[in-house]
Amino acid sequence: MFIRSHPTGYAQFMKQNPKTVRMWMITCLLFNFGLATLENDRDFKMCGIWSHGNASRNLEYDLRTGCDIIEISANENTLSIRGSITAKCTRSSSIHLDSNPLQNQSNFCVFWDPLLDLLIVEVNGKNHILCERKGLQGSCCTDLSQDYQKKASLYGIVKGSFHGDIIWNDVMEIYTFKGGSINCKETFCDEASQKSRGANMIEEEVMKSNTIGRVDLPCAQGTVIEMKEGFKGLNLTLPAPPSVDPNMRASVYLPSCLKSTTKTKSKVVCTYYMEQKLFQGGPSNSTLLGGIVGLSVENETIKNLPEPVKIRFHHSALPSNYSKQCVSWDTRKDSEVNWRSEGCETVIISVTETECRCNHFAYVTVFKQVEQKATRHLEAPTFITAVGCALSLVSCVVLLYWLSKRRGKKDHSLLVHRGLVVATFFLCLCFSLTSTLANTGNETVCKITGTLLHYSLLSTLCWMTVEMFHTVLLVCCVFTSSLPPWVFYLAGFGIPAVLVCRLLSIGIIYGFRNIMASEDATGLYFICWMLDSDRSRLAHFIINIGLLAVVVSSGAVMLFFVATKIQNRPEWRKNRMAFLSIWGLTCLLGTTWSLFNFVLLTEATLSLFCIINSCQGCFLMLRYYTLEWKKKRCELSLDGGSTGSVTLQCRDGVFISE
Repeated sequence: MFIRSHPTGYAQFMKQNPKTVRMWMITCLLFNFGLATLENDRDFKMCGIWSHGNASRNLEYDLRTGCDIIEISANENTLSIRGSITAKCTRSSSIHLDSNPLQNQSNFCVFWDPLLDLLIVEVNGKNHILCERKGLQGSCCTDLSQDYQKKASLYGIVKGSFHGDIIWNDVMEIYTFKGGSINCKETFCDEASQKSRGANMIEEEVMKSNTIGRVDLPCAQGTVIEMKEGFKGLNLTLPAPPSVDPNMRASVYLPSCLKSTTKTKSKVVCTYYMEQKLFQGGPSNSTLLGGIVGLSVENETIKNLPEPVKIRFHHSALPSNYSKQCVSWDTRKDSEVNWRSEGCETVIISVTETECRCNHFAYVTVFKQVEQKATRHLEAPTFITAVGCALSLVSCVVLLYWLSKRRGKKDHSLLVHRGLVVATFFLCLCFSLTSTLANTGNETVCKITGTLLHYSLLSTLCWMTVEMFHTVLLVCCVFTSSLPPWVFYLAGFGIPAVLVCRLLSIGIIYGFRNIMASEDATGLYFICWMLDSDRSRLAHFIINIGLLAVVVSSGAVMLFFVATKIQNRPEWRKNRMAFLSIWGLTCLLGTTWSLFNFVLLTEATLSLFCIINSCQGCFLMLRYYTLEWKKKRCELSLDGGSTGSVTLQCRDGVFISE
């Protein structure tokens, strides 16, 4: 009042308190901006001043489905809304309005949202919902335009406006607006595609629709989940257009940490976008591999989750010179909207499956891009492995036939040899088939093959360990004949079976596994093996690497122990060459695997690894012939010489004193 009544005082106040004045002006601007943003932004908005009497007042409405006209009228005590513009809402009633005997005018607005089938009348700041949200509508009545008006003498609508533009300043009794029927969902998708944040616009509208369950739009398909108290996580498969194979639909895992402890319930919208028209950008050398999954929670920004959200995409197999990467379109991060890889981990499940594990909510997809870095050539190692495995398979069959013709009732050496040959045969067989079966794309077959390959590998390593312990028993203890055969079978075949069954009970461990391919190759390089996941990596380091360490370290320890044990015995001079040759070959079988796990794979070490390990069957045959040759020499020495007071016998080419 002081400022308005005294201009000179106003100028003096401005001069003396510039900071206060600036703050007051900024506050006014923010207040006005807040009012603007709080306004209902609907397809139809008609406002005015209702001039009425001081008696009781009512809001009457009579609404029908169809697409004709909406009539807004007013008299001394009634504001009336009538017409046929709704998709599903059919309602008629009367609402008593609060009356003030000293007030003869009321501000009102009529808001109509055809997409949601929502009609609201606001009188003196209080909303009255005449038609509630019925979900997103297909065919709806919109584009309401002015039609017929009728003047009033005293009571009616003053300063009627349409979307803020004054229609008449005079008192009017009736305003009518005529509508047209359109496909609301298609129009809404077209509008969203022209916005920089069109995907946000879609999810916000879905959130407002009060729908629980599936939501279908021409540009997106989604599911609305309501998280209530006690929410413990959820796995769901997202809906997709009919053109998408049901087996190729994306799936989402929502962790329990999404549920806010401060709210009794909240909604999650999971949306699947088949096309990229709502999103722009991306690396220059990459293209979209599958659809896009959008995730949002009602009135919340989700980030830094302790347990990641998992989105699994199904897609076609890629050429070997392409790689896959999970990216997110996070429109809430900053003003610059683009695809980012931060916050999402890419996990390759199989040839046609990729899982994105993200610690925040955004729009997530998988990009395929040409691998720019130089890659390792696998054609030569693949050929070497195939030839070596073929030779090993033949060697194992021949060796198993020769061993089966020999009989040893008291000596278990043949039993141990046969066990190692059988395990090696199945290892070479499974490894020969794994790449071929992986490229068929059958997930079940690949899981079974990966399981058998892992079992045969563990069995081979266990039989190598049994071979070493058996040799120690021959040289030092001389009581192997007292051990029942099931002890050896349990160690060689039983322990690997227990370990593999335990891994199968934990969860998804085996399946498709991609390996590095050459940059100019046209084929795919996939194998059926342990997956590239946290559980599989942990199992690999604990079981595979652990068992390898046992084989290598126990071989070295026992070799040293036996050498110190018998070096002063009279038979040592005759035994040492055979002993060292036997143990050298035995240790070779285990130490070669360490090339792949502990040594940096260069071209030379990769080729050496392929040659030595694929030819293990050949090495077993060489070892067997070495043992036979030493045994014959040993027997000849016993026949031609005198043992004196010491009784000697020859087993596996080693002198044993009795």
